[in-house]
Amino acid sequence: MALCEAARGGSSLLWPRVLLFGDSITQFSFQQGGWGASLADKLVRKCDVLNRGFSGYNTRWAKIILPRLIRKGDSLDRPVAVTIFFGANDSALKDENPKQHIPLNEYVANLKSMVQYLKSVDVPEDRIVLITPPPLWEAAWEQECLLQGCKLNRLNSVVGEYAGACLQVAHDCGIDVLDLWTLMQKDTQDFSSYLSDGLHLSPKGNEFLFSHLWPLIEKKVSSLPLLLPYWRDVAEAKPELSLLGDGDH
Repeated sequence: MALCEAARGGSSLLWPRVLLFGDSITQFSFQQGGWGASLADKLVRKCDVLNRGFSGYNTRWAKIILPRLIRKGDSLDRPVAVTIFFGANDSALKDENPKQHIPLNEYVANLKSMVQYLKSVDVPEDRIVLITPPPLWEAAWEQECLLQGCKLNRLNSVVGEYAGACLQVAHDCGIDVLDLWTLMQKDTQDFSSYLSDGLHLSPKGNEFLFSHLWPLIEKKVSSLPLLLPYWRDVAEAKPELSLLGDGDH
């Protein structure tokens, strides 16, 4: 009974959150070896990493659903970091894939709108990271398209235009950006091994993304304490003295 009373007296333990918002490359990121899973592993006992990836989505749809994912509330409940990772679908060719295609100028406006919305719910610029779409390996993706009974519906040069627009939005808004499209093609290297089907990330591509994203996330979460004491530090006689504090250690 005394223990129950002590437990009731403890303060509620709020877990900070990192929000990953994007398309299928985010949705699939919690698979084994995925970049989101690696991020969650890195931040275990410091914050929760929430996967809000939506396969096939573009920025037009993302802008609509973002207010359903995060609202203005208690300052302790706001994400400590948010990634916005769209463009792989927006950059689909209009003639071949009109449902997912978003014109470049609207893509820019949608990204800016999402950043402005986050600011309106008290998520400041220094907590946001934009990620450009990765490059497209056309030969492999064309095979995927043919298997689905359609023509090649994306071009790497066009994806590059959307990546460049994403960079410009980050510059205009004063936020961090990971230029995945450029980094994967640095020094004209063969980037095909980073992609599983020409569009989505392979295990090597997931590792590459995580290795470049982590420094941007780390500086946003570096002040977060380890939640609850290390087991050797728990008071043996009265563990509640160790476990019912503010959670920091």
